[in-house]
Order: sequence, then structure tokens, then C-alpha cells
Amino acid sequence: MTTPLEDEALDFIRALIRIDSVNTGEAATIGDGETRAALFVKEKLEEVGYRVELVEPQAGRASVVARLAGSDPDAGALVVHAHLDVVPVAEADWTHPPFGAEIHDGVLYGRGAVDMKNYAGTILAIAREYRRQGVVPRRDLIFAFFADEEAGGVWGARWIVRNRPELFAGATEAISEVGGFSVPLAGDRRAYLVATAEKGVTWATITARGHAAHGSRPTPDNAVVRLARAVTAVGEHEFPVVRTPALNRFLDVFGRHRGIRFSAVDLDAELETLGFVASLVGASARNTVSPTVLAAGGKTNVIPAEAIARLDIRVLPGADAALHEELAGIVGDDVEIAWGRPVPAIESPLDAPLLDVLQDAITAEDPGGLVVPYLLPASTDNKHLAQLGIRGYGFVPLRVPDDFDVFGEFHAADERIPVDALYFSVRVTDQILRNA
Repeated sequence: MTTPLEDEALDFIRALIRIDSVNTGEAATIGDGETRAALFVKEKLEEVGYRVELVEPQAGRASVVARLAGSDPDAGALVVHAHLDVVPVAEADWTHPPFGAEIHDGVLYGRGAVDMKNYAGTILAIAREYRRQGVVPRRDLIFAFFADEEAGGVWGARWIVRNRPELFAGATEAISEVGGFSVPLAGDRRAYLVATAEKGVTWATITARGHAAHGSRPTPDNAVVRLARAVTAVGEHEFPVVRTPALNRFLDVFGRHRGIRFSAVDLDAELETLGFVASLVGASARNTVSPTVLAAGGKTNVIPAEAIARLDIRVLPGADAALHEELAGIVGDDVEIAWGRPVPAIESPLDAPLLDVLQDAITAEDPGGLVVPYLLPASTDNKHLAQLGIRGYGFVPLRVPDDFDVFGEFHAADERIPVDALYFSVRVTDQILRNA
């Protein structure tokens, strides 16, 4: 038997999924879906008496922020945030309509079911419940629903932080994606990962140059060949494991409760015993550089004078300078590197009282559940809030079957989540926000 709060949250999640708010990252192909989603949220919050700020720095790119006053004026406010945009879909790859929000065999399908209209609908329902019931949390709760997270937050969290920082006055911590989902421990126990840190993000373009010539007369300095060597070297290079505080805490706590003693000798092989968890934690254990775009020439019979490759780079906290030097050595002196603007890594305290609140909320619903810190290899809007000194944590609680890879659903075709996991998320999130 579900509660009215759980039912309303599910209704909101499905309604938000049905709003096509795809963010292509290109202004010419982005519609007004984010604003339509923001207006939906605004209307639902205003229905129960919230004063709502709708921020729309560019047409169609709206965000919503509302605050619920707490009982302790000296306690730092907590930002609870979700993004309303989603990544594009290739409908032919989907079994069920990506914006249909259909439920089949107890599973909700749709773009945003995990990333992250599930949490947007959950915190919207909880925000309404608190106003209706007169709930006064200990801390001020700032409910934020951002645009443009999938393209770096330029018109969403980043813009608001730079232009409307007063909306987050007094905030000291934040909760959002990517974490909170369960992964199997020993026996019938589960760990719930909490992202206490995030890798930094940057991009680089490597360029090889040579002499243009007719394709019938091979040259010794072919730019395409030179670039191919550099890209191959990048792809084959294995960056060393770095034992960051978040990784050390994960290996210690998770290993102890899984019955594994992780060593420094062959961590990759030991992580492989964790199944799908290995790819997530393994990516957080080292810097990564992924070639993603290649461009050279325009005609088959012309050897081009220039060839370029773009690299997606994820950097561990404090590793920027060392990575620059290491990458230069990998590609060699005859290839130029142009670096993009970095988004620095973030780290939040591992011993914050908020983590005890997360653990207590999980224990109330899953007595054997264990909250375990980890370093997120991807990026969230917590990075932008960090510019205001707000410490971010990734924790959207979801109890799922042991073989269900929540992280693997991000940006995937047939993105889906068990409905029972959503009800669990509502209950746990409610406990977190009441007691934070």
C-alpha cells in the first residue's frame, strides 16, 4: 500500500518525463522544454504557498528556486537540487516511448527516469507535503530545479550562481545526483554510495601539422598519420591509480563489509570482483583521457596539412598540473595541445554530520544498508554551487535489485527504474530533509 506522498511523487515524475526537455547543447536545436518543465514545477509549488523564483536567462532555459524556512536560523541552509533537462534520444533504440513514462512489469521507462526527473518529482512532492502539513525542518531547505545541467549548466546553475547568488544565501551544503543507489554487499546487505567528491572536467585539442600534398604522392610528415599515432598512444596509456581520500574511504568501508582486502598491488583486478561497480569505482581511481572527436581533410585524394582530435579529460582533485605534463609526454613533441577551460574537481568532508543523517535515513528503510563515500568520475551542478562555498554530496536514494546497474541507466536507451525504488527514494529523502 503506497502513501499519498509516494503516489504524488510518482505522478510528478511521470508528468515531468512526458515534457520533452531535451538539451542538445546547441542553441539552434533546443526548444522550450526546460521552461515548460520549470513552469510545471512553479505552478505546483505556488499551489501550496511557496514564493517561487523563475530564472530564465535565455528563452526556453528556465530554472526554479524556492525556499522553506527552518527552525534553526544559525544552521546553514541545505540546497536540494535536480536538473530538468535530459540528453537526446534515438527513438529507434527504445523499446518503449522515451517520453511516454510508461510502466511495464513494475518498471518506469522514460528519458529522465534516472537522470534525473525521478529526483525532481520526488523533491517537488516533498516540498508540497511540507507546506501542506506545516513541517518545519531544522535547516532552511532551498529547492532548486535547474536548466542546462547536461551541457555544463551555462544557462542553469552556473548562470544563477554568477548572477543570482542571493538565492542561495546562507547555504552550506547541497544534495543531488549521482549517488544513493544501492549496490550489493555480502549476503543480503546493500551499500548506498554517496558522492563526496567529483573529478574535474576539461577538454583538449591536439593538432598535428604537415605538408599538404596530392594523395598519390605520400609524404613523410602526413598530419593524419602523426595524429593517429598520438591518439593511439592516448588510448593505450593507463594512468596510475591515485588513492584519494574518497577512494581510500570506499576501499576501506566497502571492502571491510564485502570481505575484501584491497591492496595497492593490483587494484584493477581486485575491483573486477565487484561486477558493475568496478567500472564506476575504477574510473574514479585515476585520471582519464578519452579521444572523442577526429577531424582531418575533406577529399580522399588530398593529404591535409592539419589533423585534429578532441579529448574528454576527467581529472582527480589536485592533479591538473601533473596531468598536463603527463599528457604532453604521451602525445609527443610533434603534436600541439590546446587546453580548454577547466571545471575544477570538488571534494566535500567525509566526516560531515550530514552523512550520519543519510545513514540514519537508510537504516530506517533498510536496516542492513551501509552508506559508503566514493569519488564520482562524472560531473554535476554541485561544482557550480561549490563556487559559493557550498559543499555538495551526491545522494538520490534508490534500493534496486542486486543486478540492476543504476549508473548504467544514465543516458542509456530504455532508461528505466523500478517503481518500488522510487517509493523507497521518497521515504528516505523525506527522512533526510526532515532531519538534516
